[in-house]
Amino acid sequence: MIIVTGASGRLGRAVVDRLAEQVPIDQLGVSVRDPEKAADLAAHGIRVRRGDFGDPDSLAYAFEGATQVLIVSGPADPEPHHVAIDLAKTAGAERILYTSHQAANADSLFVATRGHAATEQDLAGSGVPFTALRNGFYASTPVFLLRSALETGELILPEDGPFSWTAHRDLADAAALALTEPGRLDGITPALTGPELLDYADIAAIASELVGRKITRVTVPDEEWKRAALGRGMPEFLADLTLGIFAAARQGEFAVVDPTLPALLGRPATTLREVLATELTG
Repeated sequence: MIIVTGASGRLGRAVVDRLAEQVPIDQLGVSVRDPEKAADLAAHGIRVRRGDFGDPDSLAYAFEGATQVLIVSGPADPEPHHVAIDLAKTAGAERILYTSHQAANADSLFVATRGHAATEQDLAGSGVPFTALRNGFYASTPVFLLRSALETGELILPEDGPFSWTAHRDLADAAALALTEPGRLDGITPALTGPELLDYADIAAIASELVGRKITRVTVPDEEWKRAALGRGMPEFLADLTLGIFAAARQGEFAVVDPTLPALLGRPATTLREVLATELTG
């Protein structure tokens, strides 16, 4: 049985939808914090069980009978992922897959990518065949940051650098392929990225074209941005996490475009313009 964690989230749900088209429903299970949010999956015959990274007993129950487990990464802290790896192994999983990050590196300026690097080490030391899917930076991230810019006409952010923004649907297709075609993606994968490098000035220009009004990219010092973010009610840990993304981007940590993803999919990777067109104009 294939078990997918985080199946009520955007990526996890997309993976489950792909798998439901390719494998018998009775061989597919999901682990979610709130089973009610996956009630429609249960109605289609998919096994739904509560599984919470903060509750090992629930994860052990969710992983029962697993032959493969896809751990959709959650918090920056690698410890919950370490626990999930151990529990998947205990459950008898013959292969463990994990959604890592293109910039996973113990020396990264972004805390989450340091966490991904630690989890990759845990996978390599688990003694179980594994796949660490080094996913590109999610294309949904600038969509979130553009929401207020659409109202004010200004995209106010710290200095950044280029990102290879990657669509959830492409990454879901790659994960489904990894789960259904063992051997195609083993070990730590190359970076699974979108087709081009774009910074937030590029994003502001694309968004301006799509919505038909000017959005100006405004660069401010990190601390000024943080003060404003805290004033809007953003938790401090999230503000610091976000600043880590910009610091890493300035160092070029996300400035990688790799041909692996389109080669796997057999089609071009989705562009950020396509994602923004859907998200901003519906």
